[in-house]
Amino acid sequence: MGCCNRRCGLLAGAVFGAALAILGGILIPVGDQIIQSTVEKEAVIVPGTTAYENWISSAAFVYRQMWLFDVQNALDVVELGAIPVVKERGPYTYKVRYLAKSNITAHNDAVSFLLPNGAIFEPDMSVGSEDDLVTTLNLAVAGAYSLVPKYMHFMLEGFIKSTNSSLFQRRSVREILWGYRDPLLKDILGVFYPYNGTFDGYYTVNTGQDDISKVAMIERWQGESKLSFWNDTYCDTLNGTDATSFPPFVDKNKPIYFFSSDICRSVSSTFRETQDLWGIEVYRYVLPPSTFASPSINPDNKCFCTEKLVSRNCSMAGVLDVGPCRGGAPVYISLPHFLHGSDYLRKDVLGLNPSEENHFTYLDIEPITGFTLSFAKRLQVNMMYGPSKVISVLKHVKEYTVFPIVWLNETATLDEATADRIKAELFSRINLLENVQMSLIGIGAATFALCLVSYCCVRC
Repeated sequence: MGCCNRRCGLLAGAVFGAALAILGGILIPVGDQIIQSTVEKEAVIVPGTTAYENWISSAAFVYRQMWLFDVQNALDVVELGAIPVVKERGPYTYKVRYLAKSNITAHNDAVSFLLPNGAIFEPDMSVGSEDDLVTTLNLAVAGAYSLVPKYMHFMLEGFIKSTNSSLFQRRSVREILWGYRDPLLKDILGVFYPYNGTFDGYYTVNTGQDDISKVAMIERWQGESKLSFWNDTYCDTLNGTDATSFPPFVDKNKPIYFFSSDICRSVSSTFRETQDLWGIEVYRYVLPPSTFASPSINPDNKCFCTEKLVSRNCSMAGVLDVGPCRGGAPVYISLPHFLHGSDYLRKDVLGLNPSEENHFTYLDIEPITGFTLSFAKRLQVNMMYGPSKVISVLKHVKEYTVFPIVWLNETATLDEATADRIKAELFSRINLLENVQMSLIGIGAATFALCLVSYCCVRC
């Protein structure tokens, strides 16, 4: 009788263990569904959600480091036609994107807003003061060279001489970046002028209420559903988000897309590697080489080539002419590390030392929520000038030159305290659910195996 009871008890234990293991297995898809439902609920951009709080104002300040290119042989370039030699000066660091979104208006499944622009100098993060003097390209001369028709260059020559202007000028960091009154154009010029007190937008983005896969996707910029700079359906497409967040459950096998008003276009980004950020696993995405490749390498870029002369019939790589969205000014944006190997710029300007390690753009995205937890945007601002038979300061220039003025490193990263909060609020729950699942499967399987083996021994 006792033996029978032991066998019955062991069989019951085996059944119970199997039931526990099965329950743990059942909880895996159920738990995944719970996680997905919770994340999707919190990823919607509506008041009261985690995404909305992060979306209104980022917990991490954005800092912009800037290196200016100081011309070492300005007189030789103008009088002898020498190749310009430059030396980096910097970084000069500013806190930007520290202001919350404004003019927020909700309508249907979308929300509109403005991004306020502001810059505060951070002397402790800089190598010098904003009063440091730098010899750089004369923005007025370079701009007027392209904007004034060639048949009127004789008049431009008169204005240049009367104002004692030259191809290069020596000004303070503050003036070059944020503006100065130029004697030639009788107006305020600066690489980023105007900036403080201005706005980027309006942006209209999808809230994700009806379709979570569209959350944060840009629907309109400045009131338009497409761009008007490139005269091409493909290049004028507004594609992706503003890069601060993406739809949840990111698939690293697929590219992600975002729009940047700095370069007036949308770009794609591809997965490179997994990184650890304060104990949070993130996917690092980088811009592929095809982003600024010449149209001969990437035919999709053909519509971004708006002129043939400077680009050598659209064969020049690594540079984007943003003149169409800058009022026709000869402004060129480049990704510094893409210039490595560009015979065009290495030939025309000496002293550029781009490296992928210090100059590549990346996004670190938490794959479950789609939030961007860290990023670095590296861009170089250039202006073009060329030879002239009329303008004295350009008579010795031999060919068109895309001249570097400043390169910037704009970064933001999650601090440890915020990372701990995210881990406590989100990942601790996910980990707890996973631990329950694994514990049930482990305990159930062990109980089942032990009771089954014991049952066989009793029978024997």
